[in-house]
Amino acid sequence: MAVKKKTSSNNDQSSSSWQCLLLGSCYGRHYNDVHPKPKSSQKKLTSTQTSFHRLSLSDLSISTLSEDLSLSLAGSDTHIFTLQELKVITQQFSSCNFLGEGGFGPVHKGFIDDKLRPGLKAQPVAVKLLDLDGSQGHKEWLTEVIFLGQLRHPNLVKLIGYCCEDEHRLLVYEYMPRGSLENQLFRRYSVSLPWATRMKIAYGAAKGLEFLHEAEKPVIYRDFKASNILLDSDYNAKLSDFGLAKDGPEGDDTHVSTRIMGTHGYAAPEYVMTGHLTAASDVYSFGVVLLELITGRRSVDKTRPRREQNLADWARPMLKDPQKLSRIIDPRLEGQYSEEGALKAAALAYQCLRHRPKTRPAMSTIVETLKPLKDYKDNIGGTFVYTVPQECTDLKEKMESPRRKEARKLPRSPYHEKEKRRLHHDHKHWSRTPKSPAVHSETHLQQSMEKVLDT
Repeated sequence: MAVKKKTSSNNDQSSSSWQCLLLGSCYGRHYNDVHPKPKSSQKKLTSTQTSFHRLSLSDLSISTLSEDLSLSLAGSDTHIFTLQELKVITQQFSSCNFLGEGGFGPVHKGFIDDKLRPGLKAQPVAVKLLDLDGSQGHKEWLTEVIFLGQLRHPNLVKLIGYCCEDEHRLLVYEYMPRGSLENQLFRRYSVSLPWATRMKIAYGAAKGLEFLHEAEKPVIYRDFKASNILLDSDYNAKLSDFGLAKDGPEGDDTHVSTRIMGTHGYAAPEYVMTGHLTAASDVYSFGVVLLELITGRRSVDKTRPRREQNLADWARPMLKDPQKLSRIIDPRLEGQYSEEGALKAAALAYQCLRHRPKTRPAMSTIVETLKPLKDYKDNIGGTFVYTVPQECTDLKEKMESPRRKEARKLPRSPYHEKEKRRLHHDHKHWSRTPKSPAVHSETHLQQSMEKVLDT
């Protein structure tokens, strides 16, 4: 992947800036070995490293980048990989290990051998390559290294290391077996996520945002969405992709002014209109994801009727009405959810989606609200349904005698037609779905099974 170069209009400034970025983020250690600093400077830097202070984007400047960035990552257990090592880990970035591709670039699965280097345990990893023909660039790569290289929390994906060699920019993360929430929630022909699992995911993601907002130096995530929430084997949620993250306002500042970036359908309306970024902007985005978990719909879906294409605009008026709420809850749940839990989750989503940012709840309040919801198992609604396996039907056809098969082909007598109409009348209450052609209610389950066994 080639890094885009600046135009010749600001050559002097660009070249010095570029050298500092490279020396700081890529070759800081090697540069310090070749050009040792005076002893007084070394003592000062050592004391700074002992009392760890998180480096923020506002701290970076051309003159201090090479020192501060290398020092801040030195105590964070973040490894610097070579490009050759990552080729070995991913089997030359084989297509067999391809996991997907986002705005940053393609992602490949790899495996780190315990013999690769001392102190690095054997583990599966996800390796992300920067594609500067995409929507993100070197700045986003550097932002991700700075934030995830220093921030550690159970609900943030762990950055194991990075590579900055020649024109190549890569990031190495812990591997998340279940992929993104987007894939789990919207993938076709996949098993629907149970209600309790959905609330567990919402709770974990909320804890991740709470950690960022309440840090000593607050962080605004800015790109909270379903595709950036990764899931481990137990459906524990972890936030990933910090390329658009920003340091929060400090002192008397109420917001951060920045150019408008993010994802349509998730971005808060006041941020889109003014460019003023606050923690409440993340809260709005969280409300959209919570709404996706409740309804099973995407934040923006152009395939739906015009008034239903924007999920927040369409669903928000119905969140406070219990009767209307039951119509928009994900039908794939088939009624298997806590009615009380659904009402509380909908009320929370309504609060997060308020138009006035100051009236939205803080992430700490959201976490406390969601904590009991993930354990709700009472008042499960809906009717139990049993799907007759296709194998049973196939087995029955194989065991059917040739004589009976021939009899079924003969013309039906008036008695048979009358009996057929009677059976059809008795089974009106059978429920059917497009995906399941043979679904029976519990009341006739035993009778149906007895008929299969008798024949």
